[in-house]
Amino acid sequence: MTIPPTKGPPTEGLPAKGAPWAEVSARMDQMGQGDVKWREGKAAVYVFNAGPEIEQVQKEAYAKFASENGLGPAAFPSLKQMEAEVVGFGLGLLHGDGTCVGNMTSGGTDSILMAVKAARDHARKVRGLTGRLNLVLPRSAHPAFDKACAVMEIEVRRTPLKDLLADPGAMEAAIDGQTIMIVGSAPCFPFGLIDPIEALGALALRRGVWLHVDACVGGYIAPFVRMNGAPIPPFDFEVEGVSSISADLHKYGYCAKGASTVFFRSEALRAHMIFEVGDWPAGKMVTPTLAGTRPGGAIAAAWAVMNVLGVEGYRAKHAEVTDARQAIAEGAQAQGWRLLGDPRLGILAFTRDDVNPFAVLKKLYERGWVTSAVTEPAGLHLMLSPVHKSVADTYLADLDWATQAARGDGARPAEARYGG
Repeated sequence: MTIPPTKGPPTEGLPAKGAPWAEVSARMDQMGQGDVKWREGKAAVYVFNAGPEIEQVQKEAYAKFASENGLGPAAFPSLKQMEAEVVGFGLGLLHGDGTCVGNMTSGGTDSILMAVKAARDHARKVRGLTGRLNLVLPRSAHPAFDKACAVMEIEVRRTPLKDLLADPGAMEAAIDGQTIMIVGSAPCFPFGLIDPIEALGALALRRGVWLHVDACVGGYIAPFVRMNGAPIPPFDFEVEGVSSISADLHKYGYCAKGASTVFFRSEALRAHMIFEVGDWPAGKMVTPTLAGTRPGGAIAAAWAVMNVLGVEGYRAKHAEVTDARQAIAEGAQAQGWRLLGDPRLGILAFTRDDVNPFAVLKKLYERGWVTSAVTEPAGLHLMLSPVHKSVADTYLADLDWATQAARGDGARPAEARYGG
């Protein structure tokens, strides 16, 4: 068969002829030159850097199963076993007893969406609710809940914070007969603070509503920080009123993206998450989570990293994170910054009144730092990795420079935009 020639590709689009891999690879390397130097510790958001050894494990394990598909457990029993073991590791860390169950998902938003879906269907099928449903959560909870509620047409009721934490009293006042779920974070992303989960658990039991704990950030660090001696309050299935938990493997589990876990107190609760469609010419289709095809590489990489690190490895990595947090917190406060709350894991935020924090953020970007900010109150935000222990002094020196430079510029808040 002769393939007719094309008339010529458009200005932008798929090339008319393919290029050698060596050429394409070189172009990719060139495009990456402008990316943040995260391996040097310049990123305190987006990337969780546990060092080159773990990066190698991620990549090699992912490559081994890059073509396999978690959609087909009968075809790939290896992935089924690895997922089951990863879920078991997570449940073991989060006080999951023999009745607790879970699944891997593609990320925190996926895990949260599935928990909301399960709570919605439970409310309809078990509690008999109809009409407009609602979800009650503190102002600091992640926007993924808003996304889930937008998809499912559930009303979002955000409540004020008390000392930067969820206020159980305010949340109870927002609950009514149509409330399907309340939410607590462990920790919340803006401030790195663990909400009063015990009080929220008692509230959930008293009002008969589903409590979801968003431990996407904290689920795979808080247990080890507690093992290292820090006073971490109860936040997981240890609290009786908790119905479900989300915990991201690709954050402080140091696994390859995208990998998360969603856990339920019982199989009866998880059953409301499962999708099953039978009226279709290809037969019954059952998927445990939102995705159909599920990348085998993400499952395999998670399993490999967790086995390589083990409890001892995680404790050591997370000690580096909390050491970095402590050093940066103390150094920033010595420079005149004010810490927001009492963070105990890997996130911290800090503010000051005599200079515009957003102008400081812009100056830090000039030094190559890609970090983030909070807006209420205005402040700087860091999500730390083990690598940041070795660059804490560099960050603090650049923070001092950026603060003085921003003060000298006299930029107003509207003029201090991130990155330019």
